[in-house]
Amino acid sequence: MVLEDGTELASPRVISTVHPRTTLLDLVGRQHLPSGLVEEMERYRSRSGSAKVNLALAELPNFRALPGVELGSQHPEFIINPSIDYLDRAWGDAVAGGWSQDPMMDCVIPTTKDRTLAPPGRHILTCFVQYAPYQLQGSSWAQEREKFADRVVEVLGEYAPNLPGAVLHRQVVTPLDMEREYGLLGGNIFQGEMSLDQLFLLRPAAAAGSYRTPVVGLYLGGAGTHPGGGVMGAPGRNAARVVLADLRRARWTAPLGRGLPVS
Repeated sequence: MVLEDGTELASPRVISTVHPRTTLLDLVGRQHLPSGLVEEMERYRSRSGSAKVNLALAELPNFRALPGVELGSQHPEFIINPSIDYLDRAWGDAVAGGWSQDPMMDCVIPTTKDRTLAPPGRHILTCFVQYAPYQLQGSSWAQEREKFADRVVEVLGEYAPNLPGAVLHRQVVTPLDMEREYGLLGGNIFQGEMSLDQLFLLRPAAAAGSYRTPVVGLYLGGAGTHPGGGVMGAPGRNAARVVLADLRRARWTAPLGRGLPVS
């Protein structure tokens, strides 16, 4: 690996947690891979349907259902999704190529757990919003970013009337931002869709589904491998166990009189 300043890092074994398509097709290169794996990775789906809206608040939300701006059980986490029909309408907007006018939101106020994240009396609200397609029909995220955030705040205000007036600052992270800033292709936070044909030994591809790749010494260990997305560390742990197993196997099978692999 060569860094921007020209520094070269070498290792006999590498576990990559970068998006598997980036790792294999871009960093390794198609010319160094079996054609079958290249085809599988080109078909690997990494589309997104979500965005993030982060809000800095002057006070906690004062919910209609459970009033009060003093910290209570209603504040740490809450979901805006009043019915299946509501969710279906949100999905329909995305299928038509737009962002959901009445979005489902999974919201967390991390300052209810760690007050050092904001000044005294202030809070942070982070909203995981669905649905927000990577590509918008007839428009772009440059045009829609602020409209999207306005609608998110408006919907939150329907449940907590004080919230729109309490917003001090906001940040919108679109699927396009997730790709550009964090290398999440298509804006998919799981490094690939969690569909049946992209799970278990098929994640990310049949030819690289056991953390090993056809490139000697290169392993995959990010969310694009089994068991997939989420912040849990399981893919990395599993990949490390495979590396250790390969090291043990190499020691036992090394011919007499030859050096052992470097641990």
